[in-house]
Parts: sequence; C-alpha cells; structure tokens
Amino acid sequence: MQISVNVPIYNEGENVDTLYAELVETLESLGVEFEIVLTNDGSDDATSARLDALAARDPRVKIIHFRRNYGQTAALMAGIRHCRGRVVVLMDGDLQNDPGDIPALLDKLDEGYDVVSGWRKERLEGLARRVPSRIANWLVSRMSGLRLRDYGCTLKAYRREVLENVRLYGEMHRFI
Repeated sequence: MQISVNVPIYNEGENVDTLYAELVETLESLGVEFEIVLTNDGSDDATSARLDALAARDPRVKIIHFRRNYGQTAALMAGIRHCRGRVVVLMDGDLQNDPGDIPALLDKLDEGYDVVSGWRKERLEGLARRVPSRIANWLVSRMSGLRLRDYGCTLKAYRREVLENVRLYGEMHRFI
C-alpha cells in the first residue's frame, strides 16, 4: 500500500459523496495503490449510512465508527492506527482541504521531507474565525521557532515511520 488518506468525519453527510469522488479521482490519477480511512466521529446525521454505502461499493474504503463524538484528534488517531500506507495523508472532511492538493504534498515528500504541511489559502469561515487563527499561528510560530502559515490546517502528508510512535490527545494533532 503506497498511500493512506485518513479523514475524520463529523456530521458531514452532505459532503461525504463529494469528498469520496474527489479523493478517488485524485488518487487514481497517481496510479498507485491507496486506501481511504474515514472515521465517523459520532455523527448524528446521515453520515453513517453514507459512509457505509461507500465502503460497501469500494473495498479501498475503510470506515471506523465512534459511538459518540470524541473530537478530531481522537478520530485522527484511530485512523492513523488503521492506515497501512507508506505515506499517510491527513485531511478534514468538510471540503476545506482540496484532495487535488495531495500530489503537491507527495512531490515534496519525494524531495526528501518526512512531513509536509498544507495551508488553507482560501478559508471558508468568516472573519471571526480567521482573525483568532492568524493570531494563534503567529503566537505558535513565535514560541516554537517553526514558521508555518496555518497550524490549524489538517492537510498534511507524513512518511509512515514518523507517525508510528505518535500518541495524540487533546488538540495535539495540530503539532505533529
């Protein structure tokens, strides 16, 4: 298995089919073996049924269902534990991360990097969410000495060995 895409899903029933179609189109264009691991984080809308329908028709799709909402970090960690790919791509299920960006992340990994971070160039949230995010990004960069544009962006690609001993809790997925 070359690539595992790991996506936490919470109440995204309306987006699941679009996300799946965009992921498959992108991943098939790469010509590599892949899997899509979707963790249903206790959704109470149509998400569960739509995820199960995807898995029933495509064996490359793995579904993990949580009984209740445990949060994005727990859902990502559960997915990481089930990923078999040499490369693990993390992304959100709300369509703010474009699956079409995955090849660019993989190209950077091919240059020798172990982790490649994406960023939400055109965020869909309003100013009330973007301003605090910018302040937080500045503060974390200042304190850590690491300059990233968007610590809150889940879109990242990792060599599998980087994640093997990672144990996530709280909101720690932002700092891998």
